[in-house]
Amino acid sequence: MIDESAVAARTAPAADVLLQVNGLVCSYPTAGNRSFNAVDGVSFAVRRGETLGLVGESGCGKSTTGRAIIQLPRPASGSVWLDGDEISAMQGDVLRRQRRRLQMVFQDPISSLNPRRVCGEIVAEPLRIAGGFGEAEILARVERALETVGFDPHAVWSRRPHEFSGGQCQRISLARAIVADPQFLICDEPVSSLDVSVQAQILNLLEDMKARYGLTMIFISHDLAVIKQVSDRVAVMYLGRLCELAPADAMYARPRHPYTAALLACVPRVDRPTRYDASDRPILEGELPSPIDPPSGCRFRTRCPRAQTRCANEVPEMRELAQEHRVACHFPLDA
Repeated sequence: MIDESAVAARTAPAADVLLQVNGLVCSYPTAGNRSFNAVDGVSFAVRRGETLGLVGESGCGKSTTGRAIIQLPRPASGSVWLDGDEISAMQGDVLRRQRRRLQMVFQDPISSLNPRRVCGEIVAEPLRIAGGFGEAEILARVERALETVGFDPHAVWSRRPHEFSGGQCQRISLARAIVADPQFLICDEPVSSLDVSVQAQILNLLEDMKARYGLTMIFISHDLAVIKQVSDRVAVMYLGRLCELAPADAMYARPRHPYTAALLACVPRVDRPTRYDASDRPILEGELPSPIDPPSGCRFRTRCPRAQTRCANEVPEMRELAQEHRVACHFPLDA
């Protein structure tokens, strides 16, 4: 018998889709020769030129998803397509050449930089690893990348990471990510460790870079206010699975999954009274279950006010409730 899900996972994406993720699974070993899935069957597509926000609580698998897309480490199963090429099937030098097209900005702007290297060498490293660039071209590309993120190349070239602030280190990370002219950029919580004023600078810089270089992005964050500012569409994760995917405006105006509604209820709003009104959206309660032993059926059911017997027995599949608004819930809101 043909495994239809396996066939679908090997199917190339549509022409307007730059990145296609099909059935992504990331497993990690635990004690007693067991393993658990930090990411369990995640599928989504990112169109050319758009920014997809990926949001959820700490430990839901957001960063693992981003790393699995760039094959660092490789997922246990599933496929990742970039502009019609299945990078999850590539290895060695072939994969290394493809990584020029797909770059990542890591969460910690300081520890992601080599403390023994100077700024110029850090930004030049992707070009030297990729190969095929002369020394003059490398120098020109590095200078242009540093200028793009707001640095004077000659003033910062010989300085090491400990001589920069957190926001400046994040700018170096962005310069390193764009120096090889990638098509796709994954930003893993790029502003979470920065103060508010610096956050605004980095977010504005990302928008400028997206327009200048024609970038397509995944923006990973737990901050729903930031996600709304930068994203065209938003995907919500819970305990390794996607539970809602929709255009940003539609999701923020009318969330259909109880988990999304609870997350949005926690976002501070100037039009909301100081004391929370219980008639508004429900506040999220309870602890996140262990990913090693997740609940049966719907993984959110242990914290969901709408949970019923069906939720424990049947895993909800993603289905479209409105145009481009998909939800994995047996009893969605306003249904």
